[in-house]
Amino acid sequence: MPAHEANKVVTLEHPSGATAKISLFGATVISWIVKDTERLFVSKKAILDGTKAIRGGIPLVFPIFGTKSHIPLPQHGFARNSYWDYLGILTDNDEVAVRFALKDNQLTKEQRQSWPHSFRLVYTVTLTANTLKTILTVKNEDSDTLEFNTLLHTYFRVKDIANVSVEGLNSYTFTDKVTGGTTDVENRDKVTIAGEVDRVYQDVKDHLIVNVGDQEKLTIDKTTMKDTVVWNPWIEKAKGMGDFDDNEYHEMICVEVGSVAKWVRLESGQTWTGGQTISIV
Repeated sequence: MPAHEANKVVTLEHPSGATAKISLFGATVISWIVKDTERLFVSKKAILDGTKAIRGGIPLVFPIFGTKSHIPLPQHGFARNSYWDYLGILTDNDEVAVRFALKDNQLTKEQRQSWPHSFRLVYTVTLTANTLKTILTVKNEDSDTLEFNTLLHTYFRVKDIANVSVEGLNSYTFTDKVTGGTTDVENRDKVTIAGEVDRVYQDVKDHLIVNVGDQEKLTIDKTTMKDTVVWNPWIEKAKGMGDFDDNEYHEMICVEVGSVAKWVRLESGQTWTGGQTISIV
C-alpha cells in the first residue's frame, strides 16, 4: 500500500454520538468514544505509519499467539501487521457496522511460506449507543486442515490502574507468563493489578466485568473465544518498549478474549466465528 494510505482510517458514527475508528492497517480499532469519553487506550508513542503493529486499541492476533518455534511468523502473527480490504459500512436503526477482509494472497511470500494455508478472514466491527462488537470469521479455503490461535488484544483506557479490577476469573486455571509459564488457579473475585501481569486464563465463562474506576464498569460478553488474557507491562517492561511511554502503564489494562491455550482446528471448507461485545454499564 502506498505510504499516503498508511494512515487510512474508517470512522463509524452512531446517532447517539458514539463513534469508533478503525485503521485499515491490521483492521485495528483505534478509538471508541461513548458519552464523550475515549474507552480504548492507544499509546502516545504508538507507530501509525504501517511499519509496526499499532500499540493500543484492539489489535487482532492471528494465526499464532505469542511466538511459535515451528511457525516462523512475527509475534502474534500477521493479521495485525497486514492491510485489510475495506468491504463497506452497513447501517440499520440501532447499529452501524463495517467489514474488512484478509486473504492469503494479500500476504508476503515469506508469510505464506511460514503459514501455507488458503484462508479468508472477515472482521466485522459494530457500533451501537453503548456497545462495541468485534467479530472475526475464519474460513478454511484450503484442501487441508488448518490450525490457528486468535485473540482480540483489547487495550482499555483507565484513569488509574490502582482502581481497576476484573471480575469473572475466580476459580479458573491460568498460565503465568511472568513466572515462566507456571500454572495456578485464580482465587480472587476481583483481579487487581499491582505489578507486571501476563496471564492466560483458560476456558473462562463468557461474561466478564472490568471495573475501570469512578464506579464505572464495562462488560465483556465473548462468543467462541474460550480464553481470557490479562496484561499490564508495569514499570520495567514499559521502559523497554519503544512504542509505549514509560508511565502509561498507569492508564491501561488489557483484557483480551481469544482461543490461545489450544489450537482451533478447522477442516477444509469449514468456517469458525468468534468475538466479543463490550458494553458500557
